[in-house]
Amino acid sequence: MPTAAYVLLSSLALGTLYGAVFSWRSHSLLKLIIKTASTALLALWAYMVGGPLLVVAGLGLSSLGDFFLEADEGDKFLLPGMGAFFAAHVAYIALFWALPQADQSWLILAAQSGLILCGVLFIRWLAPWLPPKMRLPVFLYGGVILMMGAAALRLDPIFLPIMIGAMMFIASDVILSIELFKQPEGATRRPLPSIALWFLYFGGQALIAWGASPITD
Repeated sequence: MPTAAYVLLSSLALGTLYGAVFSWRSHSLLKLIIKTASTALLALWAYMVGGPLLVVAGLGLSSLGDFFLEADEGDKFLLPGMGAFFAAHVAYIALFWALPQADQSWLILAAQSGLILCGVLFIRWLAPWLPPKMRLPVFLYGGVILMMGAAALRLDPIFLPIMIGAMMFIASDVILSIELFKQPEGATRRPLPSIALWFLYFGGQALIAWGASPITD
């Protein structure tokens, strides 16, 4: 079996282990390593199979974001984590614009408009629960992830895995934002939302990596 296949299988195994066993548990060094390594190995796999450097960058920055968000129990590294994911979405936007596009149609425009409208309404609904210092970062992050999703919806149908992966990524961030900002401060992580969040996120990243990996720079 090629080395790249072992790297991918290792990533999938760690991602599954994290979601099934660790995603709702308290912070620990082992949890941090498993979470960060799962997405870092996806980035390594994409690089090894000749994927675009932009998808490697997006996955690598996401792994850095995973590290920051899992680094401690408080919100000390929340802003650096959001910054890393913001940069990852910028890389994905650039990648999606560089890939072949579908012919513009009313269906694509409707999907993009629906996504943006739902996103804006969700952020507006969430706003009262946001700490004052987090409002601008959340608004900016919401804007960039909606741009990423809209760019994915414009892709040629051969990139359907990327489109699905991007929507899964957005769905995971919806759950994450509710868990971060709407739950009472100090509340323990709930298993079902934590599991759903992780598998949407990790599965979405895997689909983006898989969908982009046959494309070479």
